[in-house]
Amino acid sequence: MKPCEKFLKSASLLALLGVMTVSCSREAATEQLTGPGADAATAAGDVQASAIYSTWSVNWDNYTHGATYTRSMAEGDFGNVSSWVDSRAMISNDDLRITLLKNALSGAGGVIANIDVSDGSAYEMDYDIRFHSQFDWSRGGKVGFGFSVGDGNTGGDPGWDGNGGSLRLMWYQTDAGRVFFQPYIYYKDQPGQYGDTFGKSYPSSGSLNRGQTYHVHMYIKSNTGSNTNGHVQIVIDGTVVLDTDIRWTTNDSKRLIRKVTFHTFRGGSQSYWESSTDGYIYYDNLWVHKISN
Repeated sequence: MKPCEKFLKSASLLALLGVMTVSCSREAATEQLTGPGADAATAAGDVQASAIYSTWSVNWDNYTHGATYTRSMAEGDFGNVSSWVDSRAMISNDDLRITLLKNALSGAGGVIANIDVSDGSAYEMDYDIRFHSQFDWSRGGKVGFGFSVGDGNTGGDPGWDGNGGSLRLMWYQTDAGRVFFQPYIYYKDQPGQYGDTFGKSYPSSGSLNRGQTYHVHMYIKSNTGSNTNGHVQIVIDGTVVLDTDIRWTTNDSKRLIRKVTFHTFRGGSQSYWESSTDGYIYYDNLWVHKISN
């Protein structure tokens, strides 16, 4: 099964997990790779049928509306989490709401958290995201969950040394006022100092809508050695935004996916990325699946 075909399978499994999950808790499972991960492993091309995979999900349904989503809660759901900011995380009608502070950029105004996961050579995830009905787009920012490879290069530290990379999303508003999601990827062959967008956007024309829920699917596979046999895929609401082979690293000791990122903030670094009002972004139905070790 091709990576782009895996999305429908993942979405169906996510719906099933939503029914089966009773609480907002991290769940881990190990079993022979003959179930949901089997086709994905075949697509990854580097997993034997006897490999072990694991899955966990969080939906925030059993928390009280209006409660602060504290670091201890996050650790209970995710495991080891770095750089959580209690004051900017709240439960809102069974969703996780992140506040982006006015007149602030990057970690000073949002959340830049990283979640430890077991090292693996292929992962996938799904989640839902929604911008508040009064959200100020400003210029844009980093948003949502993603993956970190090796050293997890971000923040203007390109992956040119071959030791790491990252797969994330941005929202962005052009001078003409069009607002869209775009890939934001650090890897060995990135053409510039900052994340590569590959010239892709969602939607491909028109703009994102405030108050609308979008479903994001991501797939990532490590490369081996100096080969361009890694892979990255982003699918939003069933539309394939990016689906390409990639060389994440050239250092085999740094080739594995090591963290799930949760980066939600405005910026950029220039003042025009700021907003004069607080903004709110909502998340739900996070599902993370390790495909191969």
